[in-house]
Amino acid sequence: MPSHAKSSLEAGLIALKQGNYQTAIAQLEPIASSQSNGTASLQAQVGLVMAYARSGEASKAIAISQNLIESNNPQVQEWATRALEHLTKRKKRDQESKNVETGFVAFDNSTPDSPLVTPPGTSTLEEQPKEKDQVIEPKSDDTSPMLPLSKLKATIATPPPPPPPSVPLSGFMGSVTRTQAKLFGVIYWRQAQRAKAWQPLRKPKLIPLRLLTAGTFIALFCVIREILKLAFGFINQTLVKLPYLEPLQFLYRDPTQPLLILLVILIGVSPWLLDMLLANLYGQREFPKDVLNAHSREAVRVLQRCCQQRHWPLPKLRILPMAAPIILTYGSLPRNARIVVSQGLLEQLADDEIAIIYATQLGHIAHWDFAVMSLLLLVTLPTHKLYQQVSELGGKISGIWRWPVTILASLVYGVWCLLTGTALWLSRLRLYYSDRVASEITGNPNALIRALLKIAIGIAADIQKQEQTSWQLESLNLLTPVSHQQSLSLGTIASNLSFEAFLKWDTANPYRQWFTINNSHPLMGDRIERLCQIARHWHLDTELHFASEPSKVRRQSFLLQIAPWLGIPLGVLFAALVWLTWQLAFTLKFLNLKWIYEDWSFITGCLLIGFSIGTVMRINSFFPDIKPATVQTDDYLPNLLADPSALPIDSISVRLVGKLLGRQGTSNSLAQDLILQSSAGLVKLHHVSWLGQPVNHQDLIGRQIIVTGWFRRGATPWIDIQTLETQSGKAIHSPHPIWSTFLAVAAQAWGAYVFLTG
Repeated sequence: MPSHAKSSLEAGLIALKQGNYQTAIAQLEPIASSQSNGTASLQAQVGLVMAYARSGEASKAIAISQNLIESNNPQVQEWATRALEHLTKRKKRDQESKNVETGFVAFDNSTPDSPLVTPPGTSTLEEQPKEKDQVIEPKSDDTSPMLPLSKLKATIATPPPPPPPSVPLSGFMGSVTRTQAKLFGVIYWRQAQRAKAWQPLRKPKLIPLRLLTAGTFIALFCVIREILKLAFGFINQTLVKLPYLEPLQFLYRDPTQPLLILLVILIGVSPWLLDMLLANLYGQREFPKDVLNAHSREAVRVLQRCCQQRHWPLPKLRILPMAAPIILTYGSLPRNARIVVSQGLLEQLADDEIAIIYATQLGHIAHWDFAVMSLLLLVTLPTHKLYQQVSELGGKISGIWRWPVTILASLVYGVWCLLTGTALWLSRLRLYYSDRVASEITGNPNALIRALLKIAIGIAADIQKQEQTSWQLESLNLLTPVSHQQSLSLGTIASNLSFEAFLKWDTANPYRQWFTINNSHPLMGDRIERLCQIARHWHLDTELHFASEPSKVRRQSFLLQIAPWLGIPLGVLFAALVWLTWQLAFTLKFLNLKWIYEDWSFITGCLLIGFSIGTVMRINSFFPDIKPATVQTDDYLPNLLADPSALPIDSISVRLVGKLLGRQGTSNSLAQDLILQSSAGLVKLHHVSWLGQPVNHQDLIGRQIIVTGWFRRGATPWIDIQTLETQSGKAIHSPHPIWSTFLAVAAQAWGAYVFLTG
């Protein structure tokens, strides 16, 4: 291909992905009409079909599709046939369509048969539920009947950087295996079918869920009680030291009984309190059933049928004006349950996908886990709001007063993390049960697979658009179907890597469950694999096809990964050995150390020493020297994400270029929201601050940077930063090895002190 033709093709494809359709048409038309460019001409013609369709020139798109049907490439013929069919239907519908008035925000009145369903590069896809193996094309905002819709959808997603134009045409037409439509950022969906008749699944064992629900309530109660004791003690100690003031006697009382009564009362009134909180904080509104029916008739039928079978009143429906696709359920009893959906979810999912997502919420109601999660949300929402307000206050002041406010914001954030941490196990387990219930209600596990993936893509698109994790996503994360953290890489990798390849780590790595201990949601691959098992049980083809062979991971690597924690039980064994040695020496009257060990506190010292030794053993492998000859760049990132045998201890040296995303100011003082937007997708960044640096990490947010560090593949892929560099030469160092060494030395010194002093 001549260089000028290649550059024109590349420019046209970039313009198409960016939504500049007239520019794309101008660049692609000469190449499409040329007979000497071969594959490039076919690519240009396909691009023209998309550009004409999105710009409202359906007749021209139909004409080119008719030409492509005569191509010698069978995949081109198949694609053109489908495109022609959909374009013809779309043109006919456009002549008959009428705007749908919702009373809340303008919705698109296109039907699920429309092949053009979302802005370029997003996953807001409405599917063809009756057709299989189709490529779903993005939908033009320009043809939207109402302006508010185009503005709303513009906030839902940002197109990812376009891949190289040298991708062959077959790369996005689909093949025997499920591939991604890489050329235009369009996602290929297999459209696996639903069951027309199915047998009920074997009843699951609910005892683990019941016990974990009760355990979560107990854990939350204990954490709140200890926080109150610390707060009351601090208040009274402060009052004692201040002149003319006396401590408050009621603060010395045990808060156990009053707190327990208060929590039980809060569970009972949680629906109404959360109604007020969500309305005041996030603009929650009532969501009429007929408006839901306009988006998904099946969802309304599912709700009505299931509630009638169980003799429940229909849950009260609510909506949040959020572009990110989320849904959650709260309440204390089935008769006062609320199901809250976001605007983005309704726009980004198809009819059957919305229905099965609603069915998952019925599963939470049926299993009663939503009552405890409602209590948790009722406790954590005000805490998170306080953290937000303190952070905003810290951003408005400067000078010496900013440090106390920053410390206070970090403390409140720590309390919020501690409270949410009590429900991590329940949050993970309950999703498996709700997925199973939803599949059995609808007979459509494949729709749930597509819905979960689209939710992840939509959340990632929202983070890219806002260039940070929104307060809503973070505060409501525990009750949503998909975590915002697991959505980062999963939701942006589709144009570079198939879902099966990315999720193979979740299904094949033998140690994968160890890395979900601090995760709020289960592994997406493991979750989808269970849905695939249900589909196979009903003799259905599955939306994703996972290889069955497990990956091979050396046991030594995993043991080295957990060396600090492995040192704790080894410390117990060491303490037992010390105790036996002391007993033997005391019996033989050789040595008397009873004055040291009579209170058994030496065991704590042994635990700290064991943890320190394990940390030291891991430091060199966890933070190896980064050599320029072995460093990996952006192009290699998909390969790192696709390695099912990788562990965080592998510590791949990387040097990636991209834009730094995250919240600015005091709200990100702990670097809890640092994300790299590279050409291969979003990646979570871990940074530890170092006193005395002239530049803070918040100062680089929104700028193009170069990240050097260690890539780690875990339940959530991340990069431990070594340096952040800007194009102007500013650099920030993240001393991970130094802090790890300091932690090991501190634990060793503390342990030795406890061991020797008793």
